Amino acid sequence: MRDVGERNFLLQVGSLLDKLQDSPLDKQVFEEYLSGIDGFCGDINVQYEILRAFGFPIIEQQNKVFLSTQRLSLQDATLCFVDIETTGAIKKDGELIEIGAIKYHNGKIIDSFESYVYAPFVPEDITQLTGITQEDLSNAPSCLCVLTKFRVFLQDCIFVAHNVDFDYAFLDNAFSKHKIPGLLCPKICTIDLARRTIPAPRYKLSFLNEFLGINTPISHRAYADALTALEIYKIASLHFPDSLISVQDLIDFSKGCSHHT
Repeated sequence: MRDVGERNFLLQVGSLLDKLQDSPLDKQVFEEYLSGIDGFCGDINVQYEILRAFGFPIIEQQNKVFLSTQRLSLQDATLCFVDIETTGAIKKDGELIEIGAIKYHNGKIIDSFESYVYAPFVPEDITQLTGITQEDLSNAPSCLCVLTKFRVFLQDCIFVAHNVDFDYAFLDNAFSKHKIPGLLCPKICTIDLARRTIPAPRYKLSFLNEFLGINTPISHRAYADALTALEIYKIASLHFPDSLISVQDLIDFSKGCSHHT
């Protein structure tokens, strides 16, 4: 888990994100706020680079700092659909055992990522659920190796997942453990989008896979579940209001908030 200093840093950066959601900030005001964040280096250029390394969505124009999600159209955005398999929850010291991800831009899949992750032990119930065995992981790359490659792959994409808070928090915690820049990038949940656009009795990934006729033949495997989440997004997008123009519009819509037009 993150230490107290890291948690305080993230809380203060989260507060900055809230300010930017309300309105852009003058560059000087933004930089004064940065200088007041505990544990941040005094060099303003380094501060900007740290935020960008974590995927914090900012853009500077005409001496003002904006949320880039408010200026980035859905057509121009790259969404990264992510799924992970683990041996348990963060609080129960769960181990990451597989990552699957798909980059999606302007209606097309443009790249993908898939890897087992070495773990010393796979519980029997996890093998029964996922089909992943200890033998599958015996020669898999280390967690540090996979996470480093995945962080480069993710870049500054919009992070999308089904039940996104789990995948996002688990990966952010894993990055922190291995001293890799964590996640401050925007995130979108396909459960939220489905609930806003698709009438269904349930919204579990496996149920929607069958209910919507997606029929991905494999479930509880990272790449397959990321693909199913992408297909759910594509179906949901058929019912987006015409007023959804920017990434921030979509984020607000998914949360049931009024969005910018």
